[in-house]
Amino acid sequence: MNILYGVPGEGLGHATRSKVVIGHLLSQGHEVRVVSSSRAYQVLATNFPGRVYEIKGFHLAYKNLTVSKSRTAAMTLRTAPENLLTNFTRYRQLLRDFEPELVISDFESFSYLFAKAHRLPVISIDNMQIISRAELDIVVPPVERGNLTLARQIVRAKLPGSQHYFVATFFKLPIIKENTTLVPPIIRPEILAVKPTLGKHVLVYQSATTQKDLVPLLQGMPKQEFRVYGFNKEENHGNVQLRAFSEQGFIEDLASAQAVITNGGFSLISEAVYLHKPICAIPIPAQFEQFLNAAEVEKLGYGRHFTALTADNVKAFLYDLSTFEQVLSSYKQVGNTELFAHLDELLRAF
Repeated sequence: MNILYGVPGEGLGHATRSKVVIGHLLSQGHEVRVVSSSRAYQVLATNFPGRVYEIKGFHLAYKNLTVSKSRTAAMTLRTAPENLLTNFTRYRQLLRDFEPELVISDFESFSYLFAKAHRLPVISIDNMQIISRAELDIVVPPVERGNLTLARQIVRAKLPGSQHYFVATFFKLPIIKENTTLVPPIIRPEILAVKPTLGKHVLVYQSATTQKDLVPLLQGMPKQEFRVYGFNKEENHGNVQLRAFSEQGFIEDLASAQAVITNGGFSLISEAVYLHKPICAIPIPAQFEQFLNAAEVEKLGYGRHFTALTADNVKAFLYDLSTFEQVLSSYKQVGNTELFAHLDELLRAF
């Protein structure tokens, strides 16, 4: 089957999990072409040469660690004419030598619009749809209610009327909409291949961070070693080591970590859960999906959810590591077999 696969460029989590699914589709004999943007395009083009088309995508703008709605809107309007021209060019290139029979989208709009224009079936594979297609089981505080409303509006506007929705999640919720299947998180082969060990360091990852006091904050706990990713620097500050990005180095540090401190991003939290690593989650403000992930981490007993990264919060998290480890030990997932089985069965029906 000829399949067009859409991957957004915002955040590398989409690229890493889509890479897994695309690899599976190719192994099953399907012909796959991919549209993506930004860093995700670079990752996918390297892994699937000749199959990936670069488009112009939608990006979020940040201000003081928070998603800025006004800056995001202004950036979108400013770049819209150029983006439309680029995407229309890619649209023509796709039609030149490839006739898709079906579209799979990881929360990406161009591929969805392509499908609608050509009356093709669409399959959604992402984690965001849980906000709209499942019944939440957490208390949403007043400060987050506006963010929840906005998130639901965005999610409902993405990929409406798809033939099926596979929703990757590390927490199970009641499904409230048809054509929806919850599946375990998509775990990349590099994580599946490692054997977790218990080291003495805590892995710290804060994307889009400008928290200048992070190093001195962590230095205030001199008996605990921290390995910090996100600043893309190689520096040694006593018990705090800044690490430049290295996929292999990051995986090794994650697999041997005592625990993980991160934002509310789905991919790293899912990998930490899979490897049974306690999680301290500090979600980026105004991103409800991150709030939901962090709240579920605490609800399930996998770690703690805080609104700010402070010394007291880190100490409180570290104090209860043994409790989190015990709860996490019961989490079980057999690779990506559940998603692949459901997906293969659905594709045979088309």
